[in-house]
Amino acid sequence: MKYLIIISAPSGTGKTTLCKALRKVIPEINWSVSYTTREIRLTEIDGKDYHFISNKKFKSFIKSNYFAEWENVHGKLYGTRRDFLEDAIFNENYLLLEMDVKGAMTIKKLYSQNTFSIFIVPPSINHLRERLINRGTESLEKIDVRLKRFKEEMGYSNKFDHIMVNENLDLAKIELIKIINTIKKGVSNGT
Repeated sequence: MKYLIIISAPSGTGKTTLCKALRKVIPEINWSVSYTTREIRLTEIDGKDYHFISNKKFKSFIKSNYFAEWENVHGKLYGTRRDFLEDAIFNENYLLLEMDVKGAMTIKKLYSQNTFSIFIVPPSINHLRERLINRGTESLEKIDVRLKRFKEEMGYSNKFDHIMVNENLDLAKIELIKIINTIKKGVSNGT
């Protein structure tokens, strides 16, 4: 049963926008709110988009085995609560996880029977650079750091259950919704 649905992509590819669109159309899908040490953006709400915590608190969670996975992404820590994942599986609830590729691989390994993973790619690295610049949330130096990680992240693409290109946001939304509805049919049919 595939209750944990992972969406992963290089930064700026549109995964957050696609996840939000998916949640509007399929409201019964729960959202896994990750923990992070990065700064909150103006458009974000603590506890809804992420749990924004200090490095000290994050490290105490690591020591207490609170996270199923955690990663250092661009110098900031991100983690996923273990009990939230296990509760979703136990209660047969769909859970949408938006995460980096290494975190996705960890979750796939830990919960292989319960996970379906989707990797979203941009049409090109130039397209990605343009999106990151237009987003206006980071300096050009930080964007260059993200783009350096792009090749590493693309190396994981063949380990995902499905790869989709986000060239046109409206078409990508439709494709993602079809994928999720197919997964739900498989679960309801006992596969």
